[in-house]
Amino acid sequence: MFVVEIAKQAMLQAGVEPKIKAIRGGTDGARLSYDGLPCPNIFAGGHNFHGPYEFVPVKSMEKAVEVIVKIAQLAGKMKK
Repeated sequence: MFVVEIAKQAMLQAGVEPKIKAIRGGTDGARLSYDGLPCPNIFAGGHNFHGPYEFVPVKSMEKAVEVIVKIAQLAGKMKK
């Protein structure tokens, strides 16, 4: 299973709708993906990024943690 598919499956299991699209930006994941290594930027649940009213609701952070735990669980079940 590819890394993007693992993230997508984990999000679905956590009740989060994956929105798979290319992004521009200065993230490490964007650069690695550009260089040919699929590297999803997993949501943080934030709003108004890089502005004076940037914020992240606690519920969104909790949901992000749930997705990360599910990614670890799915990856742990993969055959080596």
